[in-house]
Amino acid sequence: MQNSAPIDVSVETFQSEVVDRSQSLPVVVLFWAEQVPPSVQVKSQLEVMLGQYQGKFALALSDVALDQNLAQRLQVPGLPCIRVIYKGQIVDQLDGPADEDQLRTMLDQHTQSLDDAIAGDLQQALEQKDFATAVTMLQAAIEEEPNNQALRVDLADVLVRKGDLQDARTVLASIKEDVADRSRPQTRLEFMEEAAAMPELEELAAAVEANSADLELKYQLAVRHVVAERYEESLLVGLEILQADRTFRDDLGRLTMIRVFDVLGKGNELAGQYRRKMFNLMH
Repeated sequence: MQNSAPIDVSVETFQSEVVDRSQSLPVVVLFWAEQVPPSVQVKSQLEVMLGQYQGKFALALSDVALDQNLAQRLQVPGLPCIRVIYKGQIVDQLDGPADEDQLRTMLDQHTQSLDDAIAGDLQQALEQKDFATAVTMLQAAIEEEPNNQALRVDLADVLVRKGDLQDARTVLASIKEDVADRSRPQTRLEFMEEAAAMPELEELAAAVEANSADLELKYQLAVRHVVAERYEESLLVGLEILQADRTFRDDLGRLTMIRVFDVLGKGNELAGQYRRKMFNLMH
């Protein structure tokens, strides 16, 4: 069963699609029918959450209007009805209408994943730039949760920072294009590949100091700053390019800043600060 999309389940397929699948991750079984609007609403909410939770649970659907056998087998009292199966056992249930908060509370209880569990240790390794340890931690976590796309995104990003670009490309190729935050390692990799053909940071800094009007040199300096993880310096240079000439290489100053925001990731304080600076300068 692919947990990237819901699947219809019946008595005949329950063992293979639910019980067997539940050995590696929770399977949410929803009993619903088109004729019962609250159940249709819960179905829609769960389908949205299936994407948001990035592989942390699977969704199986049983349309009771078409087949009541499974509902009778599991003693479903009414619609909508949810049974959460993990390692072959019913570990949770919701009977009757449920709002988004109730559904998230239920899901969060059963999708606490290794990326949450190792977050502190991983952050410490990254702060110390101990990328080898971070890679080992993430690879071990992925072995436990092979469907967890967030872990793969983090692994790709760390591999780029470590300089293992080919390994990073391989991991990125295994992550679907629409996975949240995939652009973070992808954009970082593109900066690294671009920088390979550019002079070193110190040489570019000296060149820009000698010729501050050369926007191409400034752009190269901004790229090198990203590779050195000097993000604010890169954003400042992007802001200078933006201020000097919006037409330079099709608004490259603004586009460079947006790419740096991607590398910093969603919710980053520095990115938020410079988004405001960019907006104020443009308006």
